[in-house]
This record gives sequence, C-alpha cells and structure tokens, in this order.
Amino acid sequence: ATSSSSSSRKRSGWEIKSSKLSLNTHNRIRNIVESLKIKPNPEKPMIPLSIGDPTTFGNLKAADETMKAVLHSLESGKYNGYASTQGHEIARKAVAKYSAHQRPDGEIDANEVVLCSGCSSALEYCILALADRGQNVLVPRPGFCLYYTLALGLDIQVRYYDLLPDQQWRADLVQLESLIDENTAALLINNPSNPCGSVFDEKHLRELMAICEGKYLPIIADEIYKHFVFPGFKHLAVSSLTTEVPVLSCGGLTKRFLVPGWRMGWIIVHDRKDRLREAISNALLAYKMLKQVRGLDPVMPNGAMYMMIGVSIERFPEFKDDTHFVQEMVNEQSVFCLPGSCFEYPGYVRIVLTVPGAMIEEACSRMAEFCDRHYKKESRNFIEHGLLDCDDLAF
Repeated sequence: ATSSSSSSRKRSGWEIKSSKLSLNTHNRIRNIVESLKIKPNPEKPMIPLSIGDPTTFGNLKAADETMKAVLHSLESGKYNGYASTQGHEIARKAVAKYSAHQRPDGEIDANEVVLCSGCSSALEYCILALADRGQNVLVPRPGFCLYYTLALGLDIQVRYYDLLPDQQWRADLVQLESLIDENTAALLINNPSNPCGSVFDEKHLRELMAICEGKYLPIIADEIYKHFVFPGFKHLAVSSLTTEVPVLSCGGLTKRFLVPGWRMGWIIVHDRKDRLREAISNALLAYKMLKQVRGLDPVMPNGAMYMMIGVSIERFPEFKDDTHFVQEMVNEQSVFCLPGSCFEYPGYVRIVLTVPGAMIEEACSRMAEFCDRHYKKESRNFIEHGLLDCDDLAF
C-alpha cells in the first residue's frame, strides 16, 4: 500500500534536483582561478604561465605528418561507423606494438588496449575499474586536481601521499605506506609529474613497487608526459619493472603530438620533431633567473612541461597565501601562474615552460620585480582580515 501511494503521488511542480555526482564534481583549479580578483596591469602585455596546453602560444604546432594522417583517415571513409567499445582494432594494434617496452617480456595484445577520450577519460576508467564507493585511492601531493575530482564524484576517498621538494619530489615512502588500509584500492603514480616536472628514477620506482607488492596494491600509472623528459634523465614505464603488481598505464597522443583538443588517449606514436628543446632551455633559464630572487625557491624539473616554485610567503606579509600572491602578481605584473593550492600544495606556484623563450625571460623578470618590491627581510605574522591593499598595512 505504501509503495502504491508513493508511486501514484502527483507532482505539484518542477522538482528537478542536482544529482549527488554532479554536486560532488568540481574543478579545483577552476574554482581557485575564478575566485581570484584579477585585473592585469594594462601597461604590460599579459603572460599566462598557468595553462598546461603546449599549443597556447603557437610556437609548438602539430607536425604535418600528423595532420595528413588524420586527414587521410577521414577521407578514406573507413572510420565513420561504430567501432568496438575498446576502439578500432587497427589503432589498438598500433598502440600495443609501440608500447611493447612497457612489458618485461615485450608482448602486449591489442585486446589489452582500450582507446579513450583523452588521458583524463583513461584515468576515470581506471578508478571506476579498481575502486568501489567507500574505498580510497592514494594520489600524490602536489598533484593534478583531476584525480580528486574524479574520485570525489564517484564517492571514493582520496588520500594524499606527499612528494618532497628537497628530494626532487620523490614520494615520502613512510608516510605513503602509513595511508594504506584494507579499503585502499590503488596507488596512483604520475610520472613525469604535473605539476612538479619530476621524473622518478628506477630505484625510487622499485621502492614504490615493493610497497605495492607487499600490500597487494594495484597501480594506476599516469604517464601522459612520458616523452617529455630532459637529457640526462630517463623515463621508465612502471609496468616494465614488475611482473607481480597489476598496473593500469594511462597515456595518449594529445600532449605528445601537440593536439590536446583532439582528446585522443592511448594512441602512442614516436615524436621525431624534438619538441622538447625549447622547454628544456626555458626550464634552465627560468630556474637560473628565479633562483636568484629573494623569497622564491624553484625546483629544477627533469621533464613534463612545468616547474614548481616555492614561495616563502612569510617574507611577503602583504599576501595572505599563495593564491593571494598569484592574484596580486597578475594585477601588478600581468603574469599568471597557478597557485600550489590548486594541487593540494600551498606555498608554491606552478609555471608552464612551453612558452616562447623571450616570453619566459620577460615573465621571470616581472616575477623578480614583483618579489623585490614586496619582499620583507623581517617576517611577521600576517594579520588575518581578508585581502588587504598594500596601503592598509603599517610597517
């Protein structure tokens, strides 16, 4: 009777409610950036060092071979119909062949490859495959906010393991292991790292692998920046180091082939265009310039497209935190970085290294000018009363 009365109840008006999934899903970077009270200095052209898109400035473009290959596929008319849910077999075979180095035995079957709508989609599938509601996944801090967004929307808990800036952003192994319990579904490793630009060496990867093997913990490997590694460093696929630990590796051609808007994950091709040369030069230039700036402590990256820069916020008493620091640097210098808070690591800012060389030099000069103007030799406690104007502070 109760069921009958409930099902027959008539609605008196629109009662559309947002789902729990939609309410829990939000982009932390967007939330922080949109909260900034930004008004760039009109006397200086804007330099955005915040956007992780290598095509933003036009200095890095997709190769002609890439464009011609896609055009040829479109004109062939062979791929306009529905494909397998895993993706076209010919593409999966290509991925399997190219990714042979990710297996100790060098053998990957096309049926073990799933094509996705970009690496972001691949990460979502991995979390869905391994974790149930109420379980937890371990993700790096600093780390890309998408991991948090995907897990939270699925009612899966995120536990942050710390990366150590004074150790080239290696994971704090003791702290990481302390986070694992019977409800831990997976360890997520982002290598090379966004936002840190770090590249784990074989020794450290094996240390992480030993923990996972001992705790029977599968790995989600976000390796979208695997080809963005500077000379002197080497990227090793996590899966190449073990036959025991299950590894789900996520990749794609979007950043590799300079076509992030295409959202094409797991199609991996060689890059013979040496697109990293300018990024390496920019990293060295930015590190050299910013290392001399009082109050800043850049951490030299080994790969990816980013550099993390420590901000001694106590030496900048006009600013409440890294977000306020970024906001005022945009307003004064028209240089936009992302605050470390976007990556669960306050006290740092992240810059992108794929801008033209002259632009990165100008941006670093402006950052130095900004820091020199606001740096105070004697630190003091910040008096909390909102975002203050400089004139409101008595020194």
